[in-house]
Amino acid sequence: MVSAQTTEKVKQLIKTKPVFIASKTYCPYCSATKKTIEQITKEAYVLELDEEADGAEIQEALLELTGQRTVPNVFIGGQHIGGNSDVQVLKSQDKLEEKIKAVL
Repeated sequence: MVSAQTTEKVKQLIKTKPVFIASKTYCPYCSATKKTIEQITKEAYVLELDEEADGAEIQEALLELTGQRTVPNVFIGGQHIGGNSDVQVLKSQDKLEEKIKAVL
């Protein structure tokens, strides 16, 4: 069960960080996403869930909010983008940079 405090913390991160990535340090898909986004901006806020005491609960809160269990879990301008494959599709369609620059 996710606490209201953790759910609120996650909602605040989504709302206040123009580019927010929930990640894990050992995840190759997370690394690919971070590398792709870092080519556009160094301003992305990355939360490494495996380094947070409440990382598992944050991941559960993200699941409740988005329906997505996996990382990376990416938000741009408060909008849920999805995971690495979604980020790579946006990049291949030349839409990723436009989305990111619109919120910075």
